[in-house]
Amino acid sequence: MSDRRPPTTDDLLHWDREHVWHAFTQMQEYEPLLIESGQGATLFDTAGRAYLDGSASMWCNVHGHRHPRLDAALREQLDKVAHTTNLGLSNPTSVELARRLVEIAPAGLEKVFFTGDGSSAIEAALKMAFQYWRQAAPPQPARTRFIAIGEAYHGDTLGAIGVGGVDRFTAMFAPLTFDAIRIPSPGGPCPHTGRPAPSLAEVLASLAAVLEEHRGTIAALVMEPLMQAAGGILVHPTGFLRGVRELTAKHDVLLILDEVATGFGRTGTMFACEQEQVVPDILCLAKGLTAGYLPMAATLTTAAIWQVFLGSHADRRTFFHGHTYGGNPLAAAVALASLDVFREECVLESLAPKIVRLGEHMARLARLDHAGDVRQCGLVAGLDLVADKASRRPYPWQEQRGTRACLAAREHGAILRQLGDTVVLMPPLCITLDEIDRLAAAAEAGIIAATTS
Repeated sequence: MSDRRPPTTDDLLHWDREHVWHAFTQMQEYEPLLIESGQGATLFDTAGRAYLDGSASMWCNVHGHRHPRLDAALREQLDKVAHTTNLGLSNPTSVELARRLVEIAPAGLEKVFFTGDGSSAIEAALKMAFQYWRQAAPPQPARTRFIAIGEAYHGDTLGAIGVGGVDRFTAMFAPLTFDAIRIPSPGGPCPHTGRPAPSLAEVLASLAAVLEEHRGTIAALVMEPLMQAAGGILVHPTGFLRGVRELTAKHDVLLILDEVATGFGRTGTMFACEQEQVVPDILCLAKGLTAGYLPMAATLTTAAIWQVFLGSHADRRTFFHGHTYGGNPLAAAVALASLDVFREECVLESLAPKIVRLGEHMARLARLDHAGDVRQCGLVAGLDLVADKASRRPYPWQEQRGTRACLAAREHGAILRQLGDTVVLMPPLCITLDEIDRLAAAAEAGIIAATTS
């Protein structure tokens, strides 16, 4: 029997500083905050302080923390098996989840490849598209290039970096990966560069020219539909997604849609692409797939793409790609329960007044002295902090105004996540109208504190 005492909060704070290397965090400047529990849209730290989860725990929490149905689904699956490999085997829970995903996805996406996170889903999609053209009938091995959007973010693994377009995330690792062909984003002005957004007609003309110039060499175009999340909450004009689909279809280029951040109700519909009646060739899902409970991702594709990977062992047409925890039954169980909650608790139907209320607050925050552009898509919004409101001149990036605003918001009971100097509000879908009011008030207080000193 162990006589080791349980760690104190002071122990944990010390160990966090000493041993944990946090993602996207300058550890020399890091100050620990230990979240111990949660309930609904609220998180609690080890001192018992409450915070509204204004970032949905990195954009993945959907129905709130400790949802009883999701908790029960995990416990029930634990009584069966926690993990079994998806490599040449299967389990009933992940099979059922695959079927349910096919039922709710845009028509024609019939095959489901499970991975572990958003970057992994993108990696699988890129490799599928690349291998597809080598095995198509007839083969088109010259199709090796990918088109991506400026300021795109698709994850941090090397393939995902290749189609990423946010320099601070990708530039250092450029020698290790490939370089995508880029078209400008119509979702600006870009909060990182100040570049004004091109018009819808201009960006579609740019894409048409790229497709013509590189005819026969493009494997796929990859994009987030309606909104670029980590690129700065860049909201696309209506018709952009539809126009991209029409152009890629005309040039026989595969369309990969990254709905890692936009899927599962975030934009007001189950999937963002539904809003422009677009069906991609490959759809990448993660984050909200398990309602923020466990890591899981899925790459969905068509029977036509699946078909070119079929053959005998000797043909070597297999998709040689996979991860240890792909199709994990615990994650699948909570994902299934989440889909039940969506249907039975009418989650999508409840979003409209919340989206309106968030928009009302963002319109008010836009009048702050140092508020620049404000963008909203569904239940997600971003506000750029600027040094001069009239000219939209940004603050020097070294001043970390966005970080300071989010840290100050904690003092008013909210956890937010910044993208540079863009303050982002992206709460769980379960948030109430009263909680939206309090979240916006905390964000306002944080912004004022960060821009008046």
